This record gives sequence, C-alpha cells and structure tokens, in this order.
Amino acid sequence: MGSSFNELVWLCKALEATNSRNAKVRLLSEYLGRMQPEYSKIAAYLLLGLPPDVKGRRPLSVGWSTISEALSKRPTSTLVQEPLTLLDLWSSLKAIASIQGTGSRARKVAVLQSLFQRCSGEELEWFLRILSGEMRHGVNHGLMLEAVASMTGADPEFVRRVDMLVNDIGELVKLAVSGELRGVELRPFQPVRPMLAEMCDRVEDAITLHGGVTSLEPKYDGVRVQIHIEGSRVRVYTRRLTDITERVPDIVDSVRGAVVVGSAVLDGEVVAVDESGRAMPFQETMRRVGRERDVLKAVRKLPLRLWVFDALYIDGEALIDKPYEERRRRLESVVRQDILAPRLVVREPAAAEEFLKRVIEEGHEGVVAKDLRSAYTPGRRGSKWLKLKPADRIDVVIVAAEWGHGRRKGWLSNYHLAVLDEEAGGFAVVGKTFKGLTDQEFQQMTKRLLSIKTGETEWGVTVRPEIVVEIAYNEIQRSPHYESGFALRFARIVRIRSDKNPLEVDTLQRLRTLYQRQFEKKGRPVDEGDPA
Repeated sequence: MGSSFNELVWLCKALEATNSRNAKVRLLSEYLGRMQPEYSKIAAYLLLGLPPDVKGRRPLSVGWSTISEALSKRPTSTLVQEPLTLLDLWSSLKAIASIQGTGSRARKVAVLQSLFQRCSGEELEWFLRILSGEMRHGVNHGLMLEAVASMTGADPEFVRRVDMLVNDIGELVKLAVSGELRGVELRPFQPVRPMLAEMCDRVEDAITLHGGVTSLEPKYDGVRVQIHIEGSRVRVYTRRLTDITERVPDIVDSVRGAVVVGSAVLDGEVVAVDESGRAMPFQETMRRVGRERDVLKAVRKLPLRLWVFDALYIDGEALIDKPYEERRRRLESVVRQDILAPRLVVREPAAAEEFLKRVIEEGHEGVVAKDLRSAYTPGRRGSKWLKLKPADRIDVVIVAAEWGHGRRKGWLSNYHLAVLDEEAGGFAVVGKTFKGLTDQEFQQMTKRLLSIKTGETEWGVTVRPEIVVEIAYNEIQRSPHYESGFALRFARIVRIRSDKNPLEVDTLQRLRTLYQRQFEKKGRPVDEGDPA
C-alpha cells in the first residue's frame, strides 16, 4: 500500500486542501502507517521536497533551465506506461545526482524526460514542486514529527529526542513504521549534529539569561568536530556528520595520547596553528581539513590543534540529558589538560569582559557562554549556549543582487557588496550577503534596486552603485573569486546608510590594511599557491 506516486500526489492534494494542522497530521499518519518501511522513508523525503540535509544523499544539482529543457522535449506518447512508483522516482533521482562530467546536463535531461513522460498532469505538477522544494502543502519537519508521534502513539517529546539522535527524517519515519523507535540510543560511531549557540551582544545579557552565573569558553575560529572512541578505535566527524578521520591523523594521535577512556563521544574544535602555536585564519583550517591527498605533508606544514569542550557519552553512559556542569566534570576526568578547552565561571560582567579580551588577544573569535544547568540538545540552537564575538564593520555599496529562494522568493535578497577601488577607478566586489534585513526591508530594497538596475540576468540584476550599507563581518579572507582579491566572512547588513553616498564607502586600500592587521593576533596564511 502507498507505493505508487499517484497515491502520494493524492495525499499532497488533500494536505493542500486543508488548513487544519490536526487534519494534516491525521492524513500523514494514516498514509505513512500503511506503508512498507522502505517506501515510507522515500515518501518522507519527497513530502518535504527533498530536504538537503539527508545523510549520504548527493544534491541533485538540477537547475530550472535543465528542467525547462526536459519539459520542452517531453514526448507525447500514446503507449501505455507503467504507473510511476515511489521506488522508480527515488532511484531515478539518485541516478541524476550521480551524473557528473562531460555531457552530464544532456544525460540529466534524458532521465527527467523519461520521468515526465510517465507522469499524468497532476503527477507532473507535484513532481515539479518536489524538484523545486516548494511543496506549499503545509508539511514541514515539525509537522512530520507530530505525524510520527500520532502514528506510533509515542510522546511527542520522545519523538523529538529520537529525531535529534537520528538526524535524518526519512530514517526516523522508517524506524517508526518498523516499530523500532525505542531502540534508538546515542552510541559511538553514530554521529549526531552538534548543539548550537545563539548570538548575544552583551555579557551582561548572557549572565542574566543563565540565572546570574555562566561558564565562558573560547569561541574557536575552526572546524567543529565530534570524536568517537571505543578502545583503540577513533573516528572524527564534522558538524555535517562527514567522516574526516583519514584527513586528520594528527588529531587522532592527539586523542589517543590525551584521552583515557574505554568509550566516548566528545565535542570539540580543530584549528590550524603556525610554528609558534598561534591560531591561523579559518580559511587555512578549512584548506587543511579538506586536504585528501599528501595528508602527511599537510600535517607537517600546517598542523591542527584540538580543543575538547563537551562530552556526550562516556564509558557506556549517554550524558546529553545531564547538566553541562556535570558533563564538564566528567570530561575533565578523562581528558588531559592540554587539549581541554579552558573555561571561567563568572557572575560579574567585568570578569567576563576580561576573559573575552584575553581570548581575542589569543587570536580566537570570542567566547561561548554556557548555562551550567543546560542539557546537550543535538542539532538545536537556543539561549542555553550564547556566542559573544566582536565584529568589525565597514561601509560598502551594493552593485548587484540575486533573486531569493524559499521564504525570500520574489525578492532581490542576496546582495553583491563592493568597496571603492581608488587606484583602478570604480568599485571592487568583496562578497555577498542576504543577512540582516527584515522582510519589509527586503521588499523595500527590491523595489529600490529594480528602479536603478542597469542589467538583468536569469539570476538577478546589476545596479548603479548608489545604495550604501554598513556591514559587520568576522574576518577578511583572500579570495580568487572576487576582483578585489578579498572576501568578507559572515558578512551581514547592520544598517542602510542613506546618509552616505557611494564615494564615501571604505576603500580597497583600507581593506588591505585591515587584512594585514588581523595577523597581529593570528598566524599568517601559508603560501596561497600551495593548497596545504
């Protein structure tokens, strides 16, 4: 039951036709509950419009132009076609995702054509919605979890907890249909997404939110890692759950020498360091962690340093429901001091400010304030962890803008930012951002940009350099992608500077100076011509 694409389309139409959340949950739970486990997994992915974070699934890399070409060449056949099943559809989508190299576009078009030919009018409409990710039937991740709870009779909070551990909505639905939800536990070599922190502007706010006392740790400018240990076996995963163990043998050696435990799952960060042990810019850490060939050469030239700051599991016991203070004590009992992230428990803002100042002087981004009472919630962001980091600011001008996607669809919302190039004349792009504006400001900005456009493409518009914005950023990086040679990391709009004209924005020369000034606290990048 429920194996045909037509049945999924019927469900989508019924979901779209009702505004009742309870009705949507009932429709979903009834549909999924009568399916075979493998089909239910596929259905969950399709119902959510192919969510991009499915573990182990490659992105389709199919743009609207490819879809349009397939639609225009769709043959009109009178031959009787076998009904399209969910397995047919999913297998074909996986095939499309694996197509690479010369002629890949033509092959993708051919696969899409064959699928389109087997679709009725209604099926084609919903298939196109799946490909775009714009389902518009009101089903999101949270509602899917409610449907799982309804289908299994489980407590919704229990389902949310299992979801945090599984981190794959299709796999979660499959386990629910199979009756295996109760067997899901945190254990080594089954990575979970890391707990995340909210931004916070003032240390006073962090102390207040955490009940008058908070624990401060350095906010490292590196790559978040999750370390899994069992006996002599060590595996290292990124925040996206990618296994990078073979790329970081120096980190594996550090763990084996500095962690005394039978089994564990630890949370930490790796940072590339120079000969003196100073932290390198984030870009250098990413280059090193991404290196897959000549790894030992990279280890010698650009070593990584590990800091461990939390424990999710130690010697057979899951700790994620324990308060942070207890997890920290357990961590300190098994991890050697030299790889343990330092921390300071504070009640007074002055002490917190002093700690923040010292961390910045050491070349780190800022601090993370942690509520001593907080549990570890994988994949969740909240006020239990707060990150405080000073950001530099410059004034730039918008020279182009891209059309948005998802919630920002219909707005010009990804802005190309440029500084004044006094030597060459004109403006030089230093990055893009879609962050910082409200929905109302996006709408107003779209109207204004369209009124000053000088050109139009499929992706957006180029505009006269008239709109000045103040940008906050966390780091200036070398970049071959922009004519300026630089890129702003984590750029976000702080305010629109209607009081300034384009010739008052910051210059490329000042950007060069700011870039060099960064190395008063950080190590200097290795030769840009050598990828490691």
